[in-house]
Amino acid sequence: MSWIDWCILLIPMSCLIALAVHTKRYARSVADYLVAGRVAGRYIICVGDLMAALSVIYLIQMTEQYYNAGFSLTFWNAVVNPIWIFLALSGFCIYRWRETRCLSIGQFLELRYGSKFFRIFCATIRTIAEMVTNAIGPAIAANFFIYFLGLPHKIMIFGVNLPCYGIVVGLCLLLALIFILPGGRISLLITDAIQGMVSYPIFVMIIGYVLLYFSWGEDILPAMQNRVDGQSFINPYDMEQLTNFNIFSLIVTVFGGILNRASWIGNDISGAGKTPHEQKMGNLIGTFRSGMSTMMIIVLAMITIAFMNNEKFKTSSNFGISNTEVRLALSNKILDEVVENEAVREQTKLNLTTVNDRFTHEDWERPNSQTDNPDTPYMDTVRSTLGDTPQARLEFQKFRSLYSQMLTPVLLSKIFPVGMIGLFCLLMIMLLISTDDSRIFNAASTLVQDIILPLCKNQLSPNAHIWILRFASIGVAIFFFIVSLFFAQLDYILMFTTIMCSLWLGGAGPIMVGGLYTRFGNLVGAWCAIIFGCGTSLLGLICQRNWADIIYPFLERHGYVDTVAKILEVAGSPFYPYIQWEMDSVKFPINSFEIYFISMILAIATYVLGSLITYKPYNLEKLLHRGEYADENSIPLVKEKWTLKNIFNKLVNITPEYTLGDKIIAYSVFGYSFVYLILISFCGAVIWNLFYSWPIKWWSIYFFITSLIVPSIVGIISTVWLTWGGVKDIKQLFIDLKNVKEDDSDNGQVLEK
Repeated sequence: MSWIDWCILLIPMSCLIALAVHTKRYARSVADYLVAGRVAGRYIICVGDLMAALSVIYLIQMTEQYYNAGFSLTFWNAVVNPIWIFLALSGFCIYRWRETRCLSIGQFLELRYGSKFFRIFCATIRTIAEMVTNAIGPAIAANFFIYFLGLPHKIMIFGVNLPCYGIVVGLCLLLALIFILPGGRISLLITDAIQGMVSYPIFVMIIGYVLLYFSWGEDILPAMQNRVDGQSFINPYDMEQLTNFNIFSLIVTVFGGILNRASWIGNDISGAGKTPHEQKMGNLIGTFRSGMSTMMIIVLAMITIAFMNNEKFKTSSNFGISNTEVRLALSNKILDEVVENEAVREQTKLNLTTVNDRFTHEDWERPNSQTDNPDTPYMDTVRSTLGDTPQARLEFQKFRSLYSQMLTPVLLSKIFPVGMIGLFCLLMIMLLISTDDSRIFNAASTLVQDIILPLCKNQLSPNAHIWILRFASIGVAIFFFIVSLFFAQLDYILMFTTIMCSLWLGGAGPIMVGGLYTRFGNLVGAWCAIIFGCGTSLLGLICQRNWADIIYPFLERHGYVDTVAKILEVAGSPFYPYIQWEMDSVKFPINSFEIYFISMILAIATYVLGSLITYKPYNLEKLLHRGEYADENSIPLVKEKWTLKNIFNKLVNITPEYTLGDKIIAYSVFGYSFVYLILISFCGAVIWNLFYSWPIKWWSIYFFITSLIVPSIVGIISTVWLTWGGVKDIKQLFIDLKNVKEDDSDNGQVLEK
């Protein structure tokens, strides 16, 4: 990077670090350190949560998904978005959780199911799943910076040859700790919100640059249209042959999103709102917050597809590099990392240099598919040169995963100019910090609040409690560092995070939703859900991790390959083509979405069955501080009958707490999600296609309008609105933290009376 890029990067980061250190003076109690004193406003919750959710790993995950499966699925996502918005409008799980006033999910589980051991057991599973899943974040981020900045894999320091990867991972985690340790949730909330406000103009500049230098009609569209039947990147009615990222994965995402609405709740920003209503409004406003960031990811994925799959860029382009040179540079760098045998590595590199000569004009003109595209000859060359031993299969699996993940970062490093490199690097570091610090802190909070704290018989002092949280954060960061060094991720990022999260989410959904909304749910049902749901996910993970080097060779040695292949084929045939369980020597045939879905179904069935067999009604009013258990902090529930006059307000979930401004926000969200996204964009297109099937050109226009034009308008408006609200809420948060009444007993402990 040039000195201009370094200035763009270092000046804002220095200011953010100074602000994080400044927040230490406001963390006077455990509630301050964990949930920012529960005095956060809706805008700081909304903007801060955007940065906590948007990460380096998410950006790479989505560009990887779009590059391999296109944008056809985004049409069906129009059905999904209103579901999330309806959940936000209704306050599903979020509102009731805030009413419980629990500081952690473990505290809730102990209160609801009456077992300290169950609290510790669930917290352990959740923490392990959360920590291992999130440990890949620093790993992916380290790889991003190594490939984006062109750093070497080895660095000589004081005569010792050290791995650059480990150094970058360590620096990433150290930076995250600098933001965590001073003020806990206060420093995270404030710095995340400021990073969010700084990120918005960067989103705009990156989008503007890309659209200025890439033509929609000449560069992007031809590459996305050149697809075989059944695997369209644009036409949502022509995508049934796409595997991994298809309609079934969307169904599982929706089902899991609803069922596990409360499964990650607690030990995060979900308890920081001034009131349950303010928490709900922050979640509701979040509907508009991600317009520009989502559009930026789509744009980056589009130019990756265009540059790498358009014959126009096969020779040196206006950017001074060709797609052939990008593929070779990326492949060689990955081979240096994953292939141990130097002779095999150098032979593979040599063989790759001949691929372009064999790829003719007719090959470029031929429609692409998931198994036959410009990347295929490179993959085939690497696979054949490495050989077919268990070790070679594992190395190829690593090569394929890194190739898919690092393609966009390497491409951007070659085509972005001075200044833009610095801006994008600043954005990535902010995404890295805001995500890693939140995930480290959330895991540390769970560890302390739900595993260590229940073992303490006496109440801890606030100072001792906060220092335990700080030491736990350091411990989690060290765990992240160790896992990042030794844990290899061998699948698409989304698939990896899905299977790892399902170790907890596979059984957690019924426990949380049933605990918040049912009186029949009890400890027996909860244990059944954990054992069957999480156990199924664990079995699936073991099969995935050990398939190429242990399980498949075992089946091969004992002659079971054909038998297992037949069983898989018969079991998956009713769901073809959306589920295709075909025998593969490299990859486990059942993907992560399918394992996750099976786990959730088993968890629901066993939770209900176990609870009903040992039925005993539970007092929900006491848990939610309602009725006779209400106090001065409780919000009275007002029940209204459904009438023609109030039916619309009921649908939008307007309650007496809503001000005029709140109602305008709710109506706007309803109008955008249900009127525009569902009735106009989705239902209008579906009905039209019932009578006349749109040609690919029409779908390209539709996609251009709905994915670029409209999000741009919404993004610009929300950027101004949320920036103004975020600044206002940050100032108010400092005032409220000074005046908040401290309660030393509000620390998450459930002491025996």
